[in-house]
Amino acid sequence: MITDDSRKLLKEGRSANVWIQMVLDHLVVQSLLYIHTYIRIDDFSNEYRILAVITFLLMTVIYRMMGVYQRERNNNDYLTCLLQAWGCLVLVLSVFGFITKTSETFSREVILTWAATGFFGQLFIYYLSRKVLQFAISETIPTLIIGGNELGLHIARHINNNAWVSDVVVGVVDANEALLDEWQKLAIPLLGDYDHIAEAIMNNGIRRVYIALPMAESEKLMPLALSLVDANVDVIWAPDIFGISLLNHSIKEMAGVPLISLSETPLVGASALAKASMDRVLAILAIIVISPIMLVTAVAVKVTSPGPVLFKQKRHGWDGRIVEIYKFRSMKVHIEKADIITQATRNDNRITPIGKFIRRTSIDELPQLFNVIGGSMSLVGPRPHALAHNDYYKGKIGAYMMRHRIKPGLTGLAQVNGFRGETDTIDKMQSRVNYDIAYINNWSIWLDFEIMFRTVFVLLGKNAY
Repeated sequence: MITDDSRKLLKEGRSANVWIQMVLDHLVVQSLLYIHTYIRIDDFSNEYRILAVITFLLMTVIYRMMGVYQRERNNNDYLTCLLQAWGCLVLVLSVFGFITKTSETFSREVILTWAATGFFGQLFIYYLSRKVLQFAISETIPTLIIGGNELGLHIARHINNNAWVSDVVVGVVDANEALLDEWQKLAIPLLGDYDHIAEAIMNNGIRRVYIALPMAESEKLMPLALSLVDANVDVIWAPDIFGISLLNHSIKEMAGVPLISLSETPLVGASALAKASMDRVLAILAIIVISPIMLVTAVAVKVTSPGPVLFKQKRHGWDGRIVEIYKFRSMKVHIEKADIITQATRNDNRITPIGKFIRRTSIDELPQLFNVIGGSMSLVGPRPHALAHNDYYKGKIGAYMMRHRIKPGLTGLAQVNGFRGETDTIDKMQSRVNYDIAYINNWSIWLDFEIMFRTVFVLLGKNAY
């Protein structure tokens, strides 16, 4: 039965450290804006007051979306995440100022120095607060891991390698002695099987226990939790969700109940709007800039071989919906056997002379910019495969169809990491799918820009035919 008290589960789990860090960040950013403004123009006018309010709201939203205040981050993770979040905030402010034509009302010197010192100020206050916290809370908490599988190892490595965490894993309990070697590498002893938990807690002064049982042993969870009530220790359950194929997993709350999302598209709400807007704006600009190349290519395709200029093919799009994509025709007109589509290979005799060039330089893909404007594709995403290829590979590669939980793209993470062109083995396709899923799990506007930038340097590579 879910009571009012149980609905507080997630709220009680929030760390006071997080709230303190949030307040300090806002104070630093707002103070620096005031200081820079007053030093250079000797006034903090209404325009800068409005900027301060907008910055406060944007920081609250963007930092939450990008996970800046996730608990127990290590230093490198925090540095990267803060840089991305602060950069995104500055970019949004710049675009807003350009669109509303208000950028000229602000001192460029003030904004530039504030943008730079704002980032380093937040970084400094982060390290300072952690040092103070580390000094104030010098006591360590002896911790026990129940479950020596990969999840338990992952938790133990994170805890013992993070100077900001007061927990120290001093032992592990598991019935499988074959795991002993992995735990010895971490210098963490195996303290027996599940029957020795009470003894391990008593002999090692354990004050906190992490239950990290594999899903196959989930029936032991309730008896373990009940047996630990009398031990007077903190008990934390780590669900073994990593034994499942995950996609953009997250933890949410509904009516006070924690919900674990195992598979979810990252493109919802503001994220979907941001990516769609970026796609259409950049696609329109790209068409304007490269329209001469597209016209010359269309003429060259038409005069060098009989057949249509454009090649249309049905492929799976977002959420598996069938879409029709466009390409400049690079092959001689031919008829495939029913439900069979043969991938192009090096020295494929079906490819026309002009087709060889436009495939190698990816010019044949340019008409897909119109797919992007129409909303069936994105500039960046997993490359769409022919329907027959999907039917073939989904039975041979686990979680293959997960790559359709986001719009297909003209370029993608797999393509800039060497998996562009023919995938003539299962292993190559598996690697491409791994990159596609990694892209979905780590999607951000910044990642899209990085992939587009890297694509420029692989367009003349040798992995396309």
